[in-house]
This record gives sequence, C-alpha cells and structure tokens, in this order.
Amino acid sequence: MRALESSGLGDAIRSRVSAGRPLLAICLGLQLLCEESEESPGVKGLGLLSTVVTRFPAHARTPQLGWNLVEPSRPEGLVGPGYAYFANSFKIDSAPPGWSPSWADHAGRFVAAIERGPVLACQFHPELSGAWGLRVLMAWARAAARGTEVTC
Repeated sequence: MRALESSGLGDAIRSRVSAGRPLLAICLGLQLLCEESEESPGVKGLGLLSTVVTRFPAHARTPQLGWNLVEPSRPEGLVGPGYAYFANSFKIDSAPPGWSPSWADHAGRFVAAIERGPVLACQFHPELSGAWGLRVLMAWARAAARGTEVTC
C-alpha cells in the first residue's frame, strides 16, 4: 500500500474503479481493494470494497494451495462455474452492495471473485486455472474492450 500511495497509483486505481473503467485485480489485488486486512493491521487498503480481509480459521489448512470450485451468484457475470487455482491464507466473507460475488469454500464460504461491470477482482489465479481461467480472462478482456459486462 505504501508503494501504491507514494507513486499515485492508489488514487489512479480509486478513480478508475469509481468511474467504472476496466480493472483486473488478482489475488492480493482483490485484498488491496478492501478497507483493511488482518494480514497488515493498521494499514488501510484502497477502500473501494467496504469489507475487511480476514485470515482463514485456525483449523483451516493455510495457505490454501490448489484447486477449488468457484460458483457465481449470477449466471450472466464474467465468472462462470468452474475450478480455479488458489494460493491464499486470507479472504473476504461478503460482497459489498452493488458488487456481484462468486463463491468458493475452504473451511467455510468466502468470496472467490467480485465484479461490477468491467471491474473484476479474483482471489484465485485465473492465469493458473487452465482453460476455465482463460475463459474468465477472455470474458474480462471483452468486457474491458466494450465497457460492458460479457458472459463467459
């Protein structure tokens, strides 16, 4: 966050998302969009998602490394149902109003991805998620090119 803020990129990302311009955030990128994180107590995030990043429960194996089922909350979104590759010890538990989540389960349900128009933030790694991940990336690229939502 220090590097983002000192370079001016924090304000650029906030402006871009607020204007509904395309943005793709992956893994830590999703977490940086939030207000704060248990991973770095006292450090404020970008504040674009009104939620807090929390650690998986103590009984959960962390980091979560491997494949997990992703289930979208709506069929017309950028993320379709499928298996994604995750590498995370932290998560968000809810989607702020106005954002559409996709869900996964690792010691309980958590947000696997969140989207609004051409803004997509994934906790998983689409670039490591085979053909399914490529479909997610292509859907986002089409939405970014058109400035509208596109189904994958």
